[in-house]
Amino acid sequence: MKNNFVPLLKSKRALVTGGSRGIGAAIVRRLAEAGADVAFTYVKSLAQAETLVASVRAGGGRVLAIQSDSADAAALQAAVDHAARELGGLDILVNNAGVFLMGPADTFSLADFDRTIAVNVRAVFVATQAALRHLPAGGRIINISSCNADRMPVAGGGVYAMSKAALQGLVQGFARDLGPRGITINNVQPGPVDTDMNPASGDFAAVLIKQFMAIPRYGTGAEIAEFVTFLSGPHASYITGANLTIDGGFSA
Repeated sequence: MKNNFVPLLKSKRALVTGGSRGIGAAIVRRLAEAGADVAFTYVKSLAQAETLVASVRAGGGRVLAIQSDSADAAALQAAVDHAARELGGLDILVNNAGVFLMGPADTFSLADFDRTIAVNVRAVFVATQAALRHLPAGGRIINISSCNADRMPVAGGGVYAMSKAALQGLVQGFARDLGPRGITINNVQPGPVDTDMNPASGDFAAVLIKQFMAIPRYGTGAEIAEFVTFLSGPHASYITGANLTIDGGFSA
């Protein structure tokens, strides 16, 4: 019997910013498994980037690593163009790069404020604008935001929460610009996810799980990546301007 299975994202071309580790790496792997050719950016984690490239290629996927700091607008624009050139176009942009800097309101440094805005907000705008030179009708833009856009339950996270809340306004506004072009734009807002930056072990995780989670565990990068892959595919063509929370009931 002939197998007519066609991967969900066959012939699609994707760029994931900040894709060498954590949630970003899980997204790179899942998009590739779904048939997409994938490029990703990284800043310093060369070894992790090389490991990810080797893993994807071993599974038969096409993948490209591009060194680029999302805080550098010119470098980020160049990375988007590089990805589109090497992949032969661009269909999917996942704005995953982000920083998580915390501190009390009265001592939070201006340098940390500027870095937060540069990576978590400005870079999303810069990469999106650059990608729009390449995205055709049916294009997908997905921002990895945070459930902290809606709820920051601990002190010291105000600037981070603000940066993620800014993306809500951005996608709701840009959805109006891009809808007539057949391009969707959405936020995915994860809750606590087990990564090297926020491991599902230790005192903080234990308190978080006990006091705030409806499902008493951290999420996984694979769960977030599955959600992103759905939004990247044809079945999500009527979803745009949305802030989609996947947080195990943290915000419930």
